[in-house]
Amino acid sequence: MTRQYFGTDGIRGTVGQGAITADFALRLGHAVGRVLRQSAGEGKHPTVLIGKDTRISGYMLESALEAGFASAGVNVLLTGPLPTPGVAYLTHALRLDLGVVISASHNAYPDNGIKFFSAKGTKLPDAWELAVEAALNEPPQWADSASLGKAKRLEDAAGRYIEFCKASVSGELSLKGMHLVVDGAHGAAYHVAPAVFHELGAKVTAIGVSPNGTNINDQVGATAPQALVEAVKQHNADFGIALDGDADRLQLVDREGRLFNGDELLYVMVQDRVAQGEKVPGVVGTLMTNMAIEVALSAQDVELVRAKVGDRYVLEALIERGWLLGGESSGHLLALDRHSTGDGIVSALQVLQAVQRSGKTVAQLLEGVSLFPQTMINVRLQAGADWTRNAALQADIEAVKAELGQKGRVLIRPSGTEPVLRVMVEAQDAAVAKAQAQRLADLASKS
Repeated sequence: MTRQYFGTDGIRGTVGQGAITADFALRLGHAVGRVLRQSAGEGKHPTVLIGKDTRISGYMLESALEAGFASAGVNVLLTGPLPTPGVAYLTHALRLDLGVVISASHNAYPDNGIKFFSAKGTKLPDAWELAVEAALNEPPQWADSASLGKAKRLEDAAGRYIEFCKASVSGELSLKGMHLVVDGAHGAAYHVAPAVFHELGAKVTAIGVSPNGTNINDQVGATAPQALVEAVKQHNADFGIALDGDADRLQLVDREGRLFNGDELLYVMVQDRVAQGEKVPGVVGTLMTNMAIEVALSAQDVELVRAKVGDRYVLEALIERGWLLGGESSGHLLALDRHSTGDGIVSALQVLQAVQRSGKTVAQLLEGVSLFPQTMINVRLQAGADWTRNAALQADIEAVKAELGQKGRVLIRPSGTEPVLRVMVEAQDAAVAKAQAQRLADLASKS
């Protein structure tokens, strides 16, 4: 069934348009509240936790959601700015009924979004989202005065989450003697991330920790890592850690200024588990996971399964197989024995723990793993065009696959957000990847 409002990660869009308005947020809170009340049973008052990032629009959406929940007879706890994984953790730890995050993650401040976590701190199933959409299309059922929900602020939400992050690694881990640059992207982790690493003993230089409502992800954070690279070099730090606006994404830089993406960091996490004698039967990546990682894992008898792009699909595949580790090239990393969702701070600690245990640098842990060059070309399609019916293109796709053999791969997929076809070729030789991608893009443009 097609969803009207929910995408792959909640509801997201430009503030003041579509679903990202105060009136819709009120309706959404009311609809979600009704779904919660129905599942809770007669006379019960469910409690939801609402956290947000630092966008100026968060105040508006938070107030509207709070009113919507109260109007349906649902109680609300407010955390203020808190990373998305912090909301997931506290929802489960406090035995609440639902977690709500107001954030557009790595997007710029004109956008915002609303996403939800179950009582266990996990993403909710399709059936739940469809139930909410159905409730949105029904007339409101306002609770009477005696049944209205109440709202209050949760004291020390940040402190509780800081302790959780620290507990995600061995009690023997100490970062004393290590100098870290921590980039909070002027986002939800601005007051949390530096504290976590400092309390574990590191010397911390913080950047991207001065949010003003409109500077989230602006030339800082995981989506703009050059600021981190420059800061690491300037301060002669050992590592740089960059998070995105809601702190579920990680990028890491070493003292040489080398930037490591999510594929590489996932491999380091796997290597650490193997070195500790743990059995790692498999790992979940995505269609975009670099082939070099697949080859390196295969050499150690660790299977790589590719899910669709999106941490939600990675999580679903992990749960289906009973595996623990997965992630995306963008830096969304999952370690399900540490947290129920992707967490940039927890992931960074896993990598630093691997460095300390091994006595090696991240580069040394990745020795012999050289990412295959990738060429991505976006081909704008004509309205109504169906690239799957382009016989010449389909034939050439098979021809390129045959020519690359085990030394590369082809990925062609339509964008979910704009009328373009993404043509990607990955090969051991950069020139080959570029030439073959252009060859396919030229044919695709004729669709």
